[in-house]
Formats: sequence, structure tokens, C-alpha cells
Amino acid sequence: MDTLRGLGEIGIASRLKRVSEYLMRETQFVYNTYNINFDPYLFPTFKIIKNKDGITNTEINSCLRTTQPATTQTINKLLKKNLIILKHDKVDKRKKKIYLSDEGKQLIKNATPIWESIESIVKKYTSFNSNSLLEHLNILESQFESKSFSKAIIEHINMKNLGNTVKIIDFSSEYRSKFYELNVEWIKKFFYVEPFDEEVLSNPEKYIIDKNGYIFFAKLNNTIVGTVAIMPKNGVYELTKMGVSPEHRGHKIGQKLVQHCIDFAKKLELEKLILYSNTMLENAIYIYRKYGFVEIPVEENCIYKRSDIKMELRLNPLEQFCN
Repeated sequence: MDTLRGLGEIGIASRLKRVSEYLMRETQFVYNTYNINFDPYLFPTFKIIKNKDGITNTEINSCLRTTQPATTQTINKLLKKNLIILKHDKVDKRKKKIYLSDEGKQLIKNATPIWESIESIVKKYTSFNSNSLLEHLNILESQFESKSFSKAIIEHINMKNLGNTVKIIDFSSEYRSKFYELNVEWIKKFFYVEPFDEEVLSNPEKYIIDKNGYIFFAKLNNTIVGTVAIMPKNGVYELTKMGVSPEHRGHKIGQKLVQHCIDFAKKLELEKLILYSNTMLENAIYIYRKYGFVEIPVEENCIYKRSDIKMELRLNPLEQFCN
């Protein structure tokens, strides 16, 4: 029995303290795993020093709203680890300013990939709706029980490293089932599989390949982890049927697929690419905008009932400007 959880709102301070201590322990475990000689409690102060070209204790206090003794203690720990150096102020010699040491700069280089993964996992673990802070904590701690914070971070780091080995390959009938599975998974998660989806996804050769369309797969080692297609539609080509396996999301595989389609479309000397999506799919829309797709009106009687946004990418910017 979780006594703190049973206390309800009156135990909220203790719950927050427990979550904080858990996150610090788990983050320390990640640092130790990758031989990073750092303490997560030092991060806020260290990050401020990193972002400033010389800063005083008082300025750090003001930024973090901590006590002077707490700031001094943190500074002493950073000095002990040789991550910072102190220099007299050029104008007021009574003041000492804090700068990163060479070791501190090297730490940033080594730890930045880890910090990026930590940030990504925090977003993943906290991006959900709830009706109260207490409910949010209940869900958050349940997620920690399902998969520890440190394990999620380490998996993310490892997948990010593997992301560089992802290859984009052409369609092969042996991967027909993966084309179906990867697409149906995300459709079921957010919407429902329409008859048109079932027909096309079950017969990709008939509806895409045989109609001068193309299907690509993202392959990681010997595993298919993503797919996308471009197919003719009313005189233009549509970017469609993009899906990435849940365990491989967040590693820019979708972006690799989109970039490959754009490069391939340019080789075909296509004028533009279009796509249909739904604004509920915020990550996908973000990727499309990042690669230059702009919103255009959705035509009446669109075959995709779930689509509420249509976008296009002009592949000849000069031509678009002249028009």
C-alpha cells in the first residue's frame, strides 16, 4: 500500500519531494552509466554559468531564487570537481566572477546528448491531460513503475545512437505486412481504420506500386521500423502512409523518411508534393512544416474522412516565386 498516495491532497508536498528525489537518483544512475562525473543537483547552477560569460554568486541567487549558503555550497562542489574557475572582475577587483573551466566545457560536450534524452523522456512522461496535480502525480508515478526513468533515458540514448544507422530502402513484397502493421497501428491509436485504408494497406502493389507510386521503408539493422509512400493523385504526387513503430519514435526516423521522399521527388522532377493529415497529429504536422510544407484548403468530398488539413511542398521555389 502506498501511504503517501493515500493521503490525497494534504500529502502533496511529500509526494513532490518523493518524485524529486526519485528523478535525482535515476538521473545520477544515468550519469554513472556513461561515466559522467556530475551531480544532478548541480545542474541548474552549472547551466546558468554555462549560459553567461562570467557571473557572480549574487546573480546566481537572483536567477535561481535560492539562499546564499545554498549557492555557495553548490559553487564549492563545482570547484571541487574542477568544472569552474573564479576570476577577479576587471572593473571591481573585490568581485569574483565564475566561468567554466576547460573540464567544464568538456563536460558539456559529453553530457549534452544525455541532457537532450532526459528532456525528451521528461516530455514523454509528463505530456498527458489530468484534472489536478494529484492525478498528474498518480499517472506519472505509475509510469515510473511501468518503466523506470533511468531505463527510458538509456533506451532513448541507445536508440538515438542507432538512429545514425537507419537506412531507407525501396519496397519489397517481403515487407508488405510491415507496411500494413505500421500504418494500422497509428490509425487505430488516433482514429479508426476506414474501408479505404484497409483496401490500400492490404494491397500496396495494386494501389500504389502498380500505379507508378513508390513505397519506402526505414530499416534499422534487420528490422523495419518505419514506412512512407508517395503516389499519384489527380496529376500530382501525394506523400502518404507514413508510420514509425512506437518504440522507435522520437529518433527522427519520420524526418529521415520525409527527407528521402523530398529528395526522391526532386529526382523525378516533380513540381510539388501534397499530403493530407489531421491537426491532432501535432508531431507529424511539426515535421511537415519543418520541411517546408504549407497549408492549403482541403477540397470537398476528400476521400480521407479523418483529414482536416491539406499541405503542399513546392519543389521549385523559384517557380513558386515567379507564379
